[in-house]
Amino acid sequence: PTVYNYFHIGNARPFIIFETLRRYLEYRGYKVNFVQNFTDVDDKMIRVAKEEGITVGELGERFIDEYFKDANALHIRPATVHPKATEHIGDIIALVKRLIDGGHAYELNGDVYFDTQSFPDYGKLSGQDLSELNLGARIDVNESKKNPMDFALWKAQKNDDEIAWDSPWGKGRPGWHIECSAMSMKYLGDTLDIHGGGQDLKFPHHENEVAQSEAATGKPFANYWMHNGYINIDNKKMSKSAGNFFTVRDILKEFRGSAVRLFMLSAHYANPINFSAELLAQAESAYDRILNCRENLQFIIANPKDVATNVQAAASAVMEKFNTAMDDDLNTADAIGGIFEYIKEINTMFEHGGRAEDAKAALDALDTLLDVLGIEQEAEQAIPREIVEMAEKRQTARAEKNWAEADRLRDELNALGYELKDTPDGVKINRI
Repeated sequence: PTVYNYFHIGNARPFIIFETLRRYLEYRGYKVNFVQNFTDVDDKMIRVAKEEGITVGELGERFIDEYFKDANALHIRPATVHPKATEHIGDIIALVKRLIDGGHAYELNGDVYFDTQSFPDYGKLSGQDLSELNLGARIDVNESKKNPMDFALWKAQKNDDEIAWDSPWGKGRPGWHIECSAMSMKYLGDTLDIHGGGQDLKFPHHENEVAQSEAATGKPFANYWMHNGYINIDNKKMSKSAGNFFTVRDILKEFRGSAVRLFMLSAHYANPINFSAELLAQAESAYDRILNCRENLQFIIANPKDVATNVQAAASAVMEKFNTAMDDDLNTADAIGGIFEYIKEINTMFEHGGRAEDAKAALDALDTLLDVLGIEQEAEQAIPREIVEMAEKRQTARAEKNWAEADRLRDELNALGYELKDTPDGVKINRI
């Protein structure tokens, strides 16, 4: 993340997807070194800090703190390390010097550019035909460069009040692309196993990472690349000008973090996904089905019956389906589909109760898979005390044969989103 604002729903998708990949690899027995850096200096940060009358460092620290608040609400566990660009200026300068010494970069009036003509494989990641590339806003246009495609590794300080560091080429700051290469190689070595990111970063950002990293080391930069698809809002591209720009902070005021994760993982990561309030509401309902299944199993553990079930076969089958789906290019959509098939099977299997050890085995299997996906029971989602009290009043009314009052309370609970199920072992409260 570039930390100048709260992160939005489009940012949340790669954060959730690649953190889920880390969880899955750990679940399968791998030790994972997971690096997610913060871009805490760039043009946007300089502009916003100036507008607010604070330093770039103060702006960065504020929104790094806010990132962790929102990430925690989405059950995104911290990475092994979260390096900051501003704390790795020495590593960045050393990498730029290495590229200059190798004939892959050149200095121009205090700026340093990567010489794309020096790297014959430039364009291999994105498959771009460089001769046909349209120079867009994200390409630094400078007529003095050797080639229009050459990109900045180091940017000379423009004004005395602009954040800058001393370097062999004068005061300045790093370019965006070089930060990521320097930090990733510092913590993961010259060749990364897996590099993730959004589809929008494939060109030019990831393409430039490949070029500068491989030019410096002579080794492959990443063995595997995983790019997640775009998010559209109500089938339209998200943008502030269109008025369909949503921060995660705002979304979490209405929807639970686990429901947002469930929504994000309900499609294959490489495919585009459409975001709408209606689809999030469906994810909320799906999440409630998970909670209801867990609560049913917990109820049976506390109120067991000697009813035989074939839970071991069901648990083994869902584990196998889950692993097969996730091994198939992280197919979380099929993995989630398998979990809901299991929930349906378990609900039927324990419809008339069951043994405590069987219910616990069913719950353990479910919780293991939910943990891989980061779908957690959120503490604040326990049945509210006032709902429990209304259910108890209804039970009292039934005991007193006050059927009208019992029906009124039941209807009121239904309107509030709760359903009462009378069982021989007591009343159960389910979310609708």
